[in-house]
Amino acid sequence: MPSHLTRTSFLATLGALALAPSALADAPSDLDLANARLLVAVELLLADFYGRAIKAGRFGPEGKDSLERALFNEHEHYTSVSSILSSAGQTPAVAGDIDFSYPGKAFDTVGATARLGLRLERIALGSYLGAVAAVNTPLKQRFAQIAASEAQHASVFAAETTGHALGNSFPAPLTIDEASDALSEYTG
Repeated sequence: MPSHLTRTSFLATLGALALAPSALADAPSDLDLANARLLVAVELLLADFYGRAIKAGRFGPEGKDSLERALFNEHEHYTSVSSILSSAGQTPAVAGDIDFSYPGKAFDTVGATARLGLRLERIALGSYLGAVAAVNTPLKQRFAQIAASEAQHASVFAAETTGHALGNSFPAPLTIDEASDALSEYTG
């Protein structure tokens, strides 16, 4: 039996590693896991918000399409962030674990929904930027990618509420405590 790797066995090994990238990564730190728990709550809140905004039916076809795309993104973000917890043997929160609350009449008009959406997306963006600043692991890139997506969502609501799709040159990160405090207004 030869002691060298054949091209086939080398490619099979690479394929197996590609399917299990967590095998190569360090275990998440306590800070990584704390951020992941917070970000799971952020994603659940956003998914709930987008579901309610779609159900309210206040946006036209183009707006509804944007809401549906954002909801799809939030589901993918949730899956990504919750997998951090699952891979560490923790059970991520699910929507039924949190009681969501919104200001009265938040979904009665396009303007009210857009103002709330902008506020929530800014919280999400700040939460992810804070997580990027806090972690020193491979999670940094994942959190940065999701922050970029949340910034796109915020720009849709900013255009609706202010007439300007573009915001600050340097969006403010939120510490984990600031993000938790901001979320507490909408979660129980």
